[in-house]
Amino acid sequence: MTPPPDKKKNLLLRIDPVLWNDLNAMAADELRSLNGQIEYLLRQSVRKWKRESGGGDSSPPPEKNEDPIWMG
Repeated sequence: MTPPPDKKKNLLLRIDPVLWNDLNAMAADELRSLNGQIEYLLRQSVRKWKRESGGGDSSPPPEKNEDPIWMG
């Protein structure tokens, strides 16, 4: 059964401990949770890729209750 489109997907991620620490520090600096910081960085990367590849930005807008700065 396919989950509704408004549900977020879960992802198991293996990550180097040094990168983990750096991402945690970056997230704290920007007042985000680690998960929010990773999602923010992924969105930035995908938007950049779409601009460079000419694919346009088809990503969904942020949820109404989602503050663009705090994505925790």
